[in-house]
Amino acid sequence: MRNLISLAHISLDGFMAGPNGEMNFLTFDKELQDHVYPLMASVDTAVYGRITYQMMDSYWPGEVDAKDDHARNHARWYRDVAKIVASRTLTESKPNVRVFGNDIVDAVRAEKEKAGGDIMIFASPTLTHALADLVDEYRITIHPVIIGGTLPLFAHKGQRAKLELRSSKTFGSGVIAARYMAKR
Repeated sequence: MRNLISLAHISLDGFMAGPNGEMNFLTFDKELQDHVYPLMASVDTAVYGRITYQMMDSYWPGEVDAKDDHARNHARWYRDVAKIVASRTLTESKPNVRVFGNDIVDAVRAEKEKAGGDIMIFASPTLTHALADLVDEYRITIHPVIIGGTLPLFAHKGQRAKLELRSSKTFGSGVIAARYMAKR
């Protein structure tokens, strides 16, 4: 069975975006890039909510020839990776992109049963909430800021999830990267 990994950048108070959807609180410097981009080496399927997908798809295809190694390599990875998008409104079909509406949980559950590499949810907090019972691992970077935002990574009201810390690392910027495995 393939692992489903949630990769998220959050504020200290657990939010992925500020009150107006802004993400300008993130410190994504070279040191953090050196840590985050290799985490995707085992991933052959990316899962996005519609908003995150549209944001990524409007940016990364234009970076395949970037001068920066990280940007260029990530853009090429993005171009080639299989994508699953949760959306009730998107209907477009592109190579390597499958769109699912109300059946996203069943689609990801079936994907986990197939042979292949890891499956990673990128940001997409609402999608992470919907898929919480399927997530095997959380890779979280915690940024040293309290934003009082609107999009929490965790919204398990009344639902407990036991996790086991596998690793953590502190960066010069004050960002902490933590890797947790779900205990089932």
